[in-house]
Amino acid sequence: MLTRYALLFLSAAVLTAFFTFVVKRLAEKLGVLDCPDGVRKQQAQPVPLLGGAAIFAAFFALLYFSRTVVTAGNLDNRHWLGLFVGALILMIGGYLDDRYRLSPGRQIIFPVAAALAVIIGGVDIEKISNPFGGFIYFDHWQWPLFTWSEATVYFTVASDIFIFLWLLGMMYTTKLLDGLDGLVAGLSGIGALLIFLFTLTAKYYQPDVGWAALILAGCCAGFLVFNWHPAKIFLGEGGSLLGGFLLGVLAVISGGKIAIALLVMGLPILDAAWTIIRRLAAGQNPFRFADREHLHFRLLALGLSVPRSVLVFYSLGLFFGLAGLLMQSVGKLLALSLLLLIMLGAIFGFHFLKKQNK
Repeated sequence: MLTRYALLFLSAAVLTAFFTFVVKRLAEKLGVLDCPDGVRKQQAQPVPLLGGAAIFAAFFALLYFSRTVVTAGNLDNRHWLGLFVGALILMIGGYLDDRYRLSPGRQIIFPVAAALAVIIGGVDIEKISNPFGGFIYFDHWQWPLFTWSEATVYFTVASDIFIFLWLLGMMYTTKLLDGLDGLVAGLSGIGALLIFLFTLTAKYYQPDVGWAALILAGCCAGFLVFNWHPAKIFLGEGGSLLGGFLLGVLAVISGGKIAIALLVMGLPILDAAWTIIRRLAAGQNPFRFADREHLHFRLLALGLSVPRSVLVFYSLGLFFGLAGLLMQSVGKLLALSLLLLIMLGAIFGFHFLKKQNK
């Protein structure tokens, strides 16, 4: 079994690396490049975009050839089709934005449509663990919408709203996080690997979801061959959204275990939330205005190199993700509280250093 999983991971990595090489050449020919601007984009020369297309192609190619495995459990073709359509929407929107620089108002159309595609595909969440005991149920107030593949798709108010907001939050977290080489791909891969391990546990055994999660982890590893500093290709708009999208969906369908993804991406989520609050307080559009106030840029300002700054995020994501894997509900709540304290400490610490340097 371990050999089978190792071959799957390696196949995903090799296939993604091959597709990344192809996409890199294509982006160069099309002129879809990220050019230095001296502020946020400080690479030495233009770097090809559209890297997310390589992860998309490899992930869904392997998912298709593994369809007998990924449809052997509670998930069927309509769930995976909803995921595919959502990801395809992100790729189309990402290409348009990378090529034509869409306004934030137009950019958001694609993440919204992607989240809706997943919900229409029948992905739902029945309950999540209550850290204080028992469960919080999301299956109240539901109405049938239509029948698809001999199954009825329901509009479940709490579940659908939760999934919609969760996926939007995850997508915009990885979008705002995509500022350092290898950061989004690496954290997405760590999250996917931990979800894979979670689905192997006796209590939550889900080989279909675990198979998909391991494919994603391998895809992220293969992309890092070209995306590690100094990056030869960037994820692009679609790719930066795709990481959060796929990880968010896998977290939902793996028994509604949101905690693992939340803890792996906890610091970036808090950083994204603080960025939005800070920009709104300054009267700025949080998605139009770009700056170097993100936590990962602050680490660079302290003198850390890009690889070391990225490894700080990897280490925290892995540590807190393992906490989500091994701890019970109360322990996970404590881990989230610790993450919040770390973020608050970073905010006040960097603010103090900024004032000292003036």
